Amino acid sequence: MAPKIELLDVKKAYGDKTVLQDIDLAVDQHEVVCLIGSSGSGKSTLLKCTNLLVAVDSGDILLDGESIVGGAMNPTAVRKRMGMVFQSFNLFPHMTVLKNISLSPIKVHGVSEVEAVERARHLLEQFGLADKIDEYPDRLSGGEQQRVAVVRSLATDPELMLFDEVTSALDPELVAEVLGVIRGLKDDGMTMIIATHEMGFARDVADRVCFLDDGVILEDRPAKEIFSDPAEPRTRQFLQRIIDAGRM
Repeated sequence: MAPKIELLDVKKAYGDKTVLQDIDLAVDQHEVVCLIGSSGSGKSTLLKCTNLLVAVDSGDILLDGESIVGGAMNPTAVRKRMGMVFQSFNLFPHMTVLKNISLSPIKVHGVSEVEAVERARHLLEQFGLADKIDEYPDRLSGGEQQRVAVVRSLATDPELMLFDEVTSALDPELVAEVLGVIRGLKDDGMTMIIATHEMGFARDVADRVCFLDDGVILEDRPAKEIFSDPAEPRTRQFLQRIIDAGRM
């Protein structure tokens, strides 16, 4: 069986700055892969290329074995199969939580309003937000807003979830509730690629961890191995700095 998503020799540059170079990454169905590395190492760009928000300069990306780059597949059709949650919540401030969640299923996916609302209510209850259904985003905490953003992505029934530093804009006390949601998705078998600075979370949740440095995947290993015995000196240096800062 083909990997759920596969990046093959992907390269991306902005002018003279190479952001991704020779990226090879395969993620199987139900697998969770965490991307770690310093800011600017290419993690966010890798996710955006995967979701076709950024065009690759060369290489290929396969979804269930089929190429999705270079016009091989309609980008909108690809994005319908993926959910992506960003650092910023990107909720519509003039819409209630219910409207934020049900808008895309209705407008983009052609789901009936009744079905979209029913699924939104179910997901909000599942993630402890049932009492926020009629609230507006500015009346929610940061953690609640990010959980709503996750629910909004799940409302389209994605095959693959991409998370881009989803806790970086949160106060430390709110981080745990969002990470708890992602742990629940893993338990449900969701395929995920997660860019994160939360090393303890990556160690506990990921099946594999990729360490990116200067646009290159230096290590791609099982989570427990990369944290207990990193092979590359640069990986060891990065993790030691994390430990010294008391973040793992």
